[in-house]
Amino acid sequence: MASAERETKVFINDALGDDELRAILEKLEDDKDKEVFGLVCKRWLHLQSFHRRKLCARAGPHMLRRVAARFSRLHELDLSQSLSRSFYPGVTDSDLAVVAAGFTCLRRLSLYNCKGITDTGLVAIGSSLHALQALDVSYCRKLTDKGFSALAEGCQDLRSLHLTGCRFVTDALMSALSKNCRSMEELVFQGCTNITDSGLTVLISGCRQLKYLDVNKCTNVADVGISSVSKACSASLKTLKLLDCYKVGDEGISSLATFCKSLETLIIGGCRNVSDKSIKSVALSCSHSLKNLRMDWCLSITDSSLSCILSVCKKLEAFDIGCCEKVTDAAFGQLGSGNDYAANLKVLKMSNCPKITCAGVAMLLDSCKFLEYLDVRSCPHITKAGLDEAGINIPKICKVNFNGSLTEPEVLL
Repeated sequence: MASAERETKVFINDALGDDELRAILEKLEDDKDKEVFGLVCKRWLHLQSFHRRKLCARAGPHMLRRVAARFSRLHELDLSQSLSRSFYPGVTDSDLAVVAAGFTCLRRLSLYNCKGITDTGLVAIGSSLHALQALDVSYCRKLTDKGFSALAEGCQDLRSLHLTGCRFVTDALMSALSKNCRSMEELVFQGCTNITDSGLTVLISGCRQLKYLDVNKCTNVADVGISSVSKACSASLKTLKLLDCYKVGDEGISSLATFCKSLETLIIGGCRNVSDKSIKSVALSCSHSLKNLRMDWCLSITDSSLSCILSVCKKLEAFDIGCCEKVTDAAFGQLGSGNDYAANLKVLKMSNCPKITCAGVAMLLDSCKFLEYLDVRSCPHITKAGLDEAGINIPKICKVNFNGSLTEPEVLL
């Protein structure tokens, strides 16, 4: 009788089917919890492997084949190598052949600093990974237009492409991207010095949905190219980086003010021909969107520009005016006068500004209540002792970099 009343044991693997277990797995938000799920038993491990979408792995054809067999539905694969510690021999074309054959569902692939790959590897990627949407091959210095053109032809759904340091890239790639990758949203060509205005003009004839364009240190880019981008991508462009593009001047910057009224990040450090006139026009046009502005080494900039930016750009969070030697305390004159100017500013870099004094810092701190980082390196009139003597109290949330001992925020890089 007692045995009849004993409850029948029900095992979870008998009670739940694969669909129910997958539903449970999808509810787990923490990656560690998902890993523990796979440790329960072989069945749960199989389901966890099938469900996994992201993976960071080491190179080697044998290892990658095993990974591909287990994680057949992978969407993101990271094979990148650290700039400071690269293992030998690193990622090779043979690895990319395995990736192309084994990860056909891949959408994002990072090959950052994989210096051993060549155009042969890119051709393999382009021939098989037709669902690929994002690729980072920064510092893969052997790659040329030949490999990238094959990639563009095969991966026509590409939305993001990072080519920092790929020095052999030329305007020929711009033509291939324009023809094949019309959904492109993010392009990084930092240090690709063979790209010119002609290439940018060809690029935007097909890629008119760009949200993010980085041509930092592309020294052959000038006003014509930037004006072309401004007109073609006026509705979409949010971020434009032109660091050390010294040929860009007022014409290019004014075109941004005319067409791109939703810019959120503008990097023009080292554009020495830019003057107050074009900077003011951008500030006024993008007053409701601009969050990050870097204009260090814009040597013609004066108090007039800064005062305009600080007073109209209500959403400004990060601002760099380093080495703008004409700027004085007068630029901050309207701060702290009962208005909300620069109220959201969190990062201000003004190193090597010899005419700014502790009085200017006092006005900043009085108005910018959310300031978290202030760079005053090589400002001869601003020292810790000087601020203390003037009775200027630095809020606890604000770190002041007097001598380079603090880590700089990356927001304006």
